[in-house]
Amino acid sequence: MKDAKTGERSSRYLWRCRDCKEQYTVRIGTVYEESRLPMKHWAYAFWRACTSKKGVSALEIQRHCQISYKSALFLMNRIRFAMAPDLLTAEPLKGIVEVDETYVGGKPRWPNVGKRGRGTSKIPVFAAVERGGQIRRQVVADVTGDTLKDAIRECVDPRAAIMSDEMHSYKGIGDEFDGGHHTVKHGAKEYARGPVNTNTVESSFALVKRGIIGTYHNVSKEYLHRYIWQFDFVWNTRKMNDGERTVEAIRAAEGKRLMYSEATAPHA
Repeated sequence: MKDAKTGERSSRYLWRCRDCKEQYTVRIGTVYEESRLPMKHWAYAFWRACTSKKGVSALEIQRHCQISYKSALFLMNRIRFAMAPDLLTAEPLKGIVEVDETYVGGKPRWPNVGKRGRGTSKIPVFAAVERGGQIRRQVVADVTGDTLKDAIRECVDPRAAIMSDEMHSYKGIGDEFDGGHHTVKHGAKEYARGPVNTNTVESSFALVKRGIIGTYHNVSKEYLHRYIWQFDFVWNTRKMNDGERTVEAIRAAEGKRLMYSEATAPHA
């Protein structure tokens, strides 16, 4: 190999920029920057993260790649960071948009034993999904009207029609959207009334919960948003085949950097 000063690759796989004279590698400016893991492990982990609807655990990556659990956890959290949506450039959801909320977490503890959802220590997650289109989910502080309405305003086009259940927190949001606000009454066992239903958004939550219960088992509140990014990425690229989805995720890794202390989580 030629010397790096020539501007070509050296024996250490380094290049030198002809303009700024700085050395760089293919890892610079990506989520794998400063990682000492071989690229074959990154490629395999990207593949598994993009082809597993219910996710892949760090323990499984540890076994398959024969690396430490800490390294596998670090690798997977960086991949999830690569899958994070670019909300500054993302188009708002249009047409018919279903909204709903759910609760993620372990079993409620005393004094909330027997309670479901609100009133427990579980983590609330909001979702808005365009029928036939993209999904936007986020971990929220609570499910009050102010919080959920702000979440809807952030990601939904004002010309859209909002579909939800009868939860009181959504009341009044229809005044801000041209398509209005339409509800189904789950309490009265009404789950669809013509085009009015929330079946799509509810099914999206089912995949998240199956993944967390069956694959990850437990996810801390501090890092739940990263797992949501992964589930959303797979949903939003569902029309791609596995290879195309993997390439899209690797491309998304460019321009992103996650420091080691930020990439390690207590649960995976």
